[in-house]
Amino acid sequence: MKKILLLVAMVFTTGILVSQSPLPLGKSQLNVGVGFSEWGVPFYLGLDYSVHKDITIGGELSIRTYNENWHSAKYRHNIIGISGNANYHFNTILEIPKVWDFYAGLNLGFYVWSSPNAYDGNNNSGLGLGTQVGGRYYFSDRIGINLELGGGNAFSGGKFGLTIKL
Repeated sequence: MKKILLLVAMVFTTGILVSQSPLPLGKSQLNVGVGFSEWGVPFYLGLDYSVHKDITIGGELSIRTYNENWHSAKYRHNIIGISGNANYHFNTILEIPKVWDFYAGLNLGFYVWSSPNAYDGNNNSGLGLGTQVGGRYYFSDRIGINLELGGGNAFSGGKFGLTIKL
């Protein structure tokens, strides 16, 4: 009888822990939205993949344009960013319901700044390493909204958008 009770308790506990994971192991989610930063309004498209019940890795593509007044002239710049990220999701450890997803992580990206030939300012293409902290709220099993704040790279500021589990 004790073995049966132990087995039932283990199954119940495992079910609770798995139900708190926002993105099941081996599944993906698509993120799309807009951002806010010192360098214009970025639009982004990203994909996250669950490699552990609490860890995701992903990639992102962003694009933005902005205007700058430099030495009495107005210049239009374009920035394209390609980055990878890794996030730890706190749902299991904090026992957060699966409709919420709170995470933090690191990202590494390459940003291509394109500016007019006459521009002699200091915006350059290059690598950027940054951090992020964010959260999601899922309206249904597949669709939610996300808000992320970050710093340390060309996407510094934050982003807001839609998440779709695939």
